[in-house]
Amino acid sequence: MESVKPSAVTPSKSKLARTFAKVLHIRAVSGIAPADELKNVKVDADLNNEANVCKSAINKEDEELQKTKAKEALLAKTFASVSAIKASYAQLQSAQSPYDPDGIQAADQLIVSEFKTLSEIKQCYFKEQFDPSPDRAILAAKLKELESVNRTFEITGKKLESQAQLKESEIMFLREKLEEANMHNRSIEKKLTQSGSLSVLDNLHISGLSPSHFVTVLRHAVRSIRTFVKLLVNEMRSAGWDIDASINAIIEQNVVYWKEDHKCFAIESFVCREMFNSFNTPNFSLPNESLPDRNKRQVFFGRFNELKHVKAKEFLALKPRSPFAKFCRIKYLRLVHPKMETSFFGDLNQRNLLNAGEFPDTNFFTSFAEMAKRVWLLHCLAFSFEPQASIFQVGKGCRFSDVYMESVNENDEDVAVESETEVGFTVVPGFRIGKTVVQSQVYLSQSQHQGNVKSFTFTKL
Repeated sequence: MESVKPSAVTPSKSKLARTFAKVLHIRAVSGIAPADELKNVKVDADLNNEANVCKSAINKEDEELQKTKAKEALLAKTFASVSAIKASYAQLQSAQSPYDPDGIQAADQLIVSEFKTLSEIKQCYFKEQFDPSPDRAILAAKLKELESVNRTFEITGKKLESQAQLKESEIMFLREKLEEANMHNRSIEKKLTQSGSLSVLDNLHISGLSPSHFVTVLRHAVRSIRTFVKLLVNEMRSAGWDIDASINAIIEQNVVYWKEDHKCFAIESFVCREMFNSFNTPNFSLPNESLPDRNKRQVFFGRFNELKHVKAKEFLALKPRSPFAKFCRIKYLRLVHPKMETSFFGDLNQRNLLNAGEFPDTNFFTSFAEMAKRVWLLHCLAFSFEPQASIFQVGKGCRFSDVYMESVNENDEDVAVESETEVGFTVVPGFRIGKTVVQSQVYLSQSQHQGNVKSFTFTKL
């Protein structure tokens, strides 16, 4: 009986044994026990499972991120299309005026095209047909949106430029009309004034004086006062004055004005009050001026005739020591406050010249001197009458009387001489010449006394 070799009987088992032995040898060399090896095998399996789970989660997050980016790309495309529609609509409006048929047609086609794009975006969203390259799609959409916004700004800019050109044309037209109106007004004013000489009173004798002559000189005086008031208001505005605060300081009690531009009457009232102060006295604000006891009428009438044909500036240069020159100095120093003069002109040069006995060569003082001349002439004429003319002003809050007053705002439709109106203040004083009354000019304000309007009273200046 033949003997059998072990290698021939269990070749695979011996091979397995050799392998196992080799592993044991390796473990022994590395210091790892067999039990630890089994444990590590289990740990490796767990790690593999966790790795698979993490990999699955990461893949899911990547899918969600891609889906989010794809939706952002759709939203960016939507905003880009909306901006394109706005730009096209702006182009459509611009093409309508002036009428441009080609431009209208092109804008209309762009609007229709963008609406189609919006419809396609809507279908892609519902069917989840997203762009495979969302980042590139987002950049393209933002570029399209910026181009549309830029196009809108360009169209709007051109429209505003066109409107600005139209406004400039209107301004030029209105300036021409204003210049024409100013020339017409200057022509009328020149005809009305014929100015300082009062030529209508030439060859007038003291024995032939009548109230109509006094009214003529009064109108010239009032006209020059209003010219000076306009200059004064312009200077106040140029100097940045608070007009309302200035008026409240001039008028002691608050007055309800019918219109904003009526506030200039308060300034006119202030100028008249200062210029006509002491009108009823022969010296007229000149306390040291002496007058002859006899023939006073002739003296005043002589002063009237001496000055009526000469411009104020020329007369002051010829006679700087005359009563009229003294009158100009006193009235200017009282009417124009030092703070006012400094605010208007930056210094007190005009005031200093007057105090030194000289006269300023400025438009402001020239206008003042012409006003002062006409008030002086009116005073001279008043004392040329027998009995002399007297001056009066109406008290605030009095009931309107058409015998003694006329309203400076009677031509305004909103103002009616009714029971609810009262005298706010006297603008131009009134005068009595014998039995003749020259009405004072008053500003009618809304009554604040609720039916308790005072009866007519007047005071002398």
